[in-house]
Amino acid sequence: MNRPKGKLIAVGGNEDKGSYPNPKSKKKYYLDFFELGILKRFLQEIPVKNPQIEVITTASMIPEEVGERYLSAFGILGAENINLMHIKTEEEAHNPEYIERIRQADGIMFSGGDQSRITRMFHGTEIVDILLDRYLNEDFIIAGTSAGAMAMSKIMIKGGSAPESLLRGSVKIGHGLGFIDEVIIDTHFVTRGRFGRLMEAVVTHPKTVGIGLGEDTGVLITEGHMIETIGSNLVVIADSHEVKYTNIEEVDPGRPVAISNLIMHVLAKGNVYNIDTREFFKDSEALKPARLQVERT
Repeated sequence: MNRPKGKLIAVGGNEDKGSYPNPKSKKKYYLDFFELGILKRFLQEIPVKNPQIEVITTASMIPEEVGERYLSAFGILGAENINLMHIKTEEEAHNPEYIERIRQADGIMFSGGDQSRITRMFHGTEIVDILLDRYLNEDFIIAGTSAGAMAMSKIMIKGGSAPESLLRGSVKIGHGLGFIDEVIIDTHFVTRGRFGRLMEAVVTHPKTVGIGLGEDTGVLITEGHMIETIGSNLVVIADSHEVKYTNIEEVDPGRPVAISNLIMHVLAKGNVYNIDTREFFKDSEALKPARLQVERT
């Protein structure tokens, strides 16, 4: 089985972008950004100096403002070759200039907003074909925050309120960009209480693994199946492979969903999870014996 040579970084949203604290501001700042910063890790994973990064703001309704925040954040981290793509229409997604910039980029970042805007603009485009080809065949990094993270998978949560989750039909599912299969990604997971939403999504699609990303937290996915938690919060894994019973196909829409034997894991910074074998490891060092065993067999 050929593994992707590239890497994905999916971020749960509200990642601190390196703004210096303002004593007069009541806004909460993550002061450990420079130690745990996800954007810093994104830069570290790109194998060239002064990389060309394209930030795609399509998901946002305020793309110019969001773009400026990314320019500022990357600037603080010493990255200067940052470009913005404010793609607002399906026609613009076919712009030859944007297509060529995607070919030349060393890394891509999809901003947050509405994940359905991303899929509506980019489905069936050459941009997605290029991104997928480069991810599979090159040491290429694709990152996304919030909506940009949710759109990475083949099966994508389009919407659904957390209070109504686990009532059949409350979670709306669509098609994502397809960079990774057999997983479903949800974001703002802890703060917005989306546990039930992810649980319903994975039992609706048997044999999937749900990845619930807390805010200012993400996962680095290597080889298409190895997850490492990065950032300052938590990642929740919902594994539906061993579910023994659910009534989700039997009950009427709006009625409660029952689930037996859904397996959950909670990952903090540095913890590792293997999507294929569905194993938890406390860190990359603990993973080494398992890798050696695979190599011997």
